[in-house]
Parts: sequence; structure tokens; C-alpha cells
Amino acid sequence: MLLQLEETDSTNNYLKQLLSKQEIEECSVVIAEKQTSGRGQRGNSWESEPGKNLTFSIVLYPHHIPASRQFALSQIISLGIIDILQKFGPGFSIKWPNDIYWNEKKLVGILIENELTGHTFNTAIVGIGINVNQELFLSTAPNPISLKQITGKDIDRYSLLSDILNAIMKRYYHYEENNDKTLNDSYMKFLFRNNGTYFFKTENELFKASIKGIENDGHLILETENGEERKFAFKEVSYVL
Repeated sequence: MLLQLEETDSTNNYLKQLLSKQEIEECSVVIAEKQTSGRGQRGNSWESEPGKNLTFSIVLYPHHIPASRQFALSQIISLGIIDILQKFGPGFSIKWPNDIYWNEKKLVGILIENELTGHTFNTAIVGIGINVNQELFLSTAPNPISLKQITGKDIDRYSLLSDILNAIMKRYYHYEENNDKTLNDSYMKFLFRNNGTYFFKTENELFKASIKGIENDGHLILETENGEERKFAFKEVSYVL
């Protein structure tokens, strides 16, 4: 199912409300030309000029993914998008945990909302915002960029949407737990700033470190300049951009 809306507060919210009322086929997509309250990670808003970009949500029932490996879904989504973006040229990467960057600028925001029961991964609503043809950004976001700004060309949004959905579903349906190493290796290959030493910050600390790896549950492993290894969950540490 592909449901096209002119306007909604948030495609994630719309899908959640729909799920509360009826059964929805897996991989159904809600796409909106305009979101009045588009949400990103850390409670941020997502700026999107109506008719210029892609703002959509997908409903998944990832019963084949253990609840303990819900981070695998984040990897699958971000790598599926990268699979398509690479066709536009080099420079694309995944900023932990799952935003997509081009060089030092943000191109794609992803918000995944999971519902778990014990060891069972019941439902995931995957919200994705992609800057496609927007050329002027007015919000206080520090570093947005669009595909048109990267390529100098207008992009067919719905062709791009189709390609990205197909790439995500290909990775999603081929996921097997015994292939986690392959998935992690692919993720690390495209990880933003995965080589070199950079500034990171916590709530009360600024420090320089290099990325050593990602644990299966999504924890980020950093090595500080004095050789100390430190582990962080999402929202406990952030890049300094």
C-alpha cells in the first residue's frame, strides 16, 4: 500500500494512528508532501519544503530479527539508502546511529520507532526524510544539503523513492542473524568519520577520540587520545560538527 497525503503532522504519527484502528500490510508506505511537525532524532524537527523532498514512513513487522538486535534494522535501513545514493557519486556516509551525510552535511534523517514484546520484535515504524530538490534551507539546522545541491540536477522524487524502498526491502528480507558480521562490516565501511580522531561531546565533557567499532546492540565504542576505550549508547554522546 502506498498512501499519499498532501499534509499531515508526521507520517510516523499517521501510521501509528492507522495501525491502532486496522491491520496494515507490511511494507506499506505513507508519504506526505508537507509535514507540519516532522520529527527527527533527539526531538529535533525536520525542515522540508513542500513538493521538493521525500518525507515518508514504512511499517515493518520484523519478527525475523531478534529484539536484542533491533539495531540491525537501523543498519539495514541506512545501508539500503546508501546503496542507492552511491549512484549519485562518492562522499555518502552513515552518521551513527543512522543519519545519512554527504561529506560534512546532512542529507537524510531517519527516525525508527520500535514496539517490542519480550524477545519478539513486533512492529517498527520507519520515518525517513530525504532532502531531494530543496535549494534554500531556513531552519537553524547547521548543515543541511540536498541531492540537487550535490548533483546540480533536479531528481525525480518518486523514482528515487521506488529505488530506495526496493533496496531497503532487499536487505530487510535477506537479513539472517548469522550474517551479522557482514552487516556490521558494511555499516563500518560507510560510517561517518570512521577513520581519524575527532571531537565528541557528552552532557558535561568535550574530548577527542577515534571510532573503534559498533556493538551488536548499537553501542558506539570510542578510543580516547590516551588509549582509553569508552562505550556509549545513543544520546549519551554526539559528534562535534
